[in-house]
Amino acid sequence: MDHSALAEHLGQCLPGDQLTAVLDSHRAAIAAHGDWPRWQAIIEQLPTTGQGWEMDAGCLVAGQPVDQKSVLAELLLGLIPWRKGPLCLGGVEIETEWRSDWKWARVEPHVKLAGKRILDVGAGNGYYGWAMLAAGAASVLGCDPSILCQAQHRAIRAFAGPAANHLLAARLEDLPAAIDGFDCVFSMGVLYHRRDPAKHLADLHRRLRPGGQLVLETLIVPDRQPYLLELSGRYARMRNVYALPSLALLEQWLDKAGFEQIRTLDISQTSSDEQRSTEWMPFQSLAEALDPADPGLTREGHPAPRRAFVCAIRKAPGDRP
Repeated sequence: MDHSALAEHLGQCLPGDQLTAVLDSHRAAIAAHGDWPRWQAIIEQLPTTGQGWEMDAGCLVAGQPVDQKSVLAELLLGLIPWRKGPLCLGGVEIETEWRSDWKWARVEPHVKLAGKRILDVGAGNGYYGWAMLAAGAASVLGCDPSILCQAQHRAIRAFAGPAANHLLAARLEDLPAAIDGFDCVFSMGVLYHRRDPAKHLADLHRRLRPGGQLVLETLIVPDRQPYLLELSGRYARMRNVYALPSLALLEQWLDKAGFEQIRTLDISQTSSDEQRSTEWMPFQSLAEALDPADPGLTREGHPAPRRAFVCAIRKAPGDRP
């Protein structure tokens, strides 16, 4: 596995011993996954015909169309489930579970990324990193512990070619403190998976340079007052959702974590058109997680998924309460 581009990128902020430790951990996490040899074999067989990429109406189009699309499609189906997209690799259209382009369209008008150094937390297969580069970002470092996402990211890069969109197999909390000073940090769909949301916000805060921008997307509950819905079981059939704040409480959390200029960019009810089962993600999705008699509720009786985009600025050190 070639990690030279990732090593060069991380080497800009990490001393030699820390860089070695991070790369060793990254390699070990990938190698330890039982499906990695199969996924790696798929990547090595990809029939690429020419590298290059562009964002076309929200779809990442990478590589030139291959002659035998059916062969390529069969290989790429070996990397399911594909969750973030849409994608078109070598002429094969991948209809991902999420219409991630819809989510990106909600936030893109509100962020200025030209020349920015970005950290994307919970990056998945790196789809948003390509959107960020297309918006002018200088570089994107994604982190995500999913090894399948590593395989998909490498498959995408096989068609896209070299680009400053990197993906580290790690959780945010596992990154060395020296990986910081970012102009912008994105955390989309992560906060509600953390047992300690205050700790997650504090970690996002310290990864930013003073004056840097946080873009946070998370599930919320529709309550105008500070309120926390604590969950002891599943939420929308997901096991690892611990609590959902109201928007008012989320703003209080951000203020306490050392952020200012807190703005709500968008609040949207997630629909089964935006998150759905497809050939490329053939398992149960949002439709199966909602109450069939009342789509405004989950099967567990909680409010159906409602997502807020919020941005905030890291206060200068002297301004932090």
